[in-house]
Amino acid sequence: MTEYKRLTADLSVAPQLHPQDMADLARAGFHTVINNRPEGEAEDQPDGQRLEQAAREAGMAYHALPVIPGQVEDADARRFGALLAGERGPVLAFCRTGTRSTCLWALSQSHRLDPAVLLETAAGAGYDLGNLEPRLQAHWRAGPDNATRPHSPASDWDVLVVGGGAGGLAAAASLLKRRPSLTVAVVEPTDTHYYQPAWTLVGGGAFDPRDTAKPMARVMPRGAKWLRARVAAFEPAQNRVVLEDGERIGYRALVVAPGLELNLDAVEGLRDSLGRNGVTTNYLFETAPYTWEQVRALRAGRALFTQPPMPIKCAGAPQKAMYLSCHHWEKEGRLKDVDVQFHNAGAVLFGVEAFVPPLMEYVRRYGVSLNFQSNLRAVDGEARKAWFVDTDADGNTREREESFDLLHVTPPQRAPGFVRDSPLANDAGWVDADAHTLRHPRFENVFTLGDASGTANAKTAAAVRKQAPVLATNLIASLEGRSPSARYQGYGACPLTVERGKVVLAEFGYNGALQPTFPLAPEKARSAYWWLKAKGMPRIYFDLMLKGREWLTD
Repeated sequence: MTEYKRLTADLSVAPQLHPQDMADLARAGFHTVINNRPEGEAEDQPDGQRLEQAAREAGMAYHALPVIPGQVEDADARRFGALLAGERGPVLAFCRTGTRSTCLWALSQSHRLDPAVLLETAAGAGYDLGNLEPRLQAHWRAGPDNATRPHSPASDWDVLVVGGGAGGLAAAASLLKRRPSLTVAVVEPTDTHYYQPAWTLVGGGAFDPRDTAKPMARVMPRGAKWLRARVAAFEPAQNRVVLEDGERIGYRALVVAPGLELNLDAVEGLRDSLGRNGVTTNYLFETAPYTWEQVRALRAGRALFTQPPMPIKCAGAPQKAMYLSCHHWEKEGRLKDVDVQFHNAGAVLFGVEAFVPPLMEYVRRYGVSLNFQSNLRAVDGEARKAWFVDTDADGNTREREESFDLLHVTPPQRAPGFVRDSPLANDAGWVDADAHTLRHPRFENVFTLGDASGTANAKTAAAVRKQAPVLATNLIASLEGRSPSARYQGYGACPLTVERGKVVLAEFGYNGALQPTFPLAPEKARSAYWWLKAKGMPRIYFDLMLKGREWLTD
């Protein structure tokens, strides 16, 4: 097969192709072929009809866009850009050497990619486009409205969604359910989508970790385009997002839902200690199984569980890990030999007062020592030591050293850097937003939901379930020149797994107002809620929420 060079995730270029190459290219994953060579340019050149027939027999689309060497016009670049936008990728473009195809790509992207990026990318594939630099510079200076811009979804989207987690995908699905005609793109760099609420169960031996991971392509809402890229910055005044490679993507409306990041380096030694010497966390796919491994192995000793300052995603998860561990040790007759400590940087066990009494019943049952306003500062896994900073009622601090046999850490958490450093951030670094409409207060075509949002709700997947319909309704109203009318009341849910087989289903909104879904006393631990947590919620998540099927969202 003819050797090809990759320029982007969706485009590769190659020298002259032959009919016998087409089946191999299809097997390699290509969906579209573009021929940039005029017919009859050389005696040994295959006939275009034979190339097209072979491509189509292999299941690929085929387009002829002939360009004479040295005469690549802006109009050619516009047509090339339109093909890239309209056809299914990955695309393979070819000419005699691949140079013309590379020139067409560079010119088609010159309105939104820095010339240095274009030239470096081409050089990395073996193509010197130095003679094209003046044109690239001119197009770049002219900006998004220059003549080479392909008027196609590749450059501008009705809605650009940043983030392929629960918030981003639920928002995209909800928007497309309401307006299938919208052009929607989701910018997400990773190829795997995780159902993170189940990692607590993985750490308790009650869920298969493999069932929490699905290919991103399988969960992407129908009708949404997945742009596998990483966001570097926002330019909301220009209605653009800047990608890590320098590319600029335009939009009519923007949804910011990149989730949050675990700030592992905020705890000295944590990054190097995780996954070894009894140091673990259920907040990572890689280490949640290690939690269960360590819980099963511990027969006696000291087990420490930590909770950092708020906000964090799923504020109940730190103690869920503790309760499930204690229940296992209780069943095995080992609990009396395990010193269990809960170190909480906050001042209360749970932020909604109604649920504190039932949780305290389990704290007493399991013999847990509570340490409030005790924040993990450092870890030495090999020495099995942890250091905490305790703060008293007068604000005085002291450092305390604790040995451990098992240490479950909830890492400090924050918004991603490209959010914190952006014009969209509030004073705390989260995406600024109206608490009820989810719209940005300064940029009226920007909306947010999920963990990166600066609203005061609990950061849970359940919150997204009710945020997505509100956001979709209000964003569409904004596109149509109407005022947002849908209102989010701060709903969040925390299924507190107090033992294997029972859950306290904490559902609440802004200011701790209870918002129970079911007509049962919400403070009581129930086996039915365990079934809901372990069996029902994953199906609600994948089969309903991520597909725009909005159940019990009013």
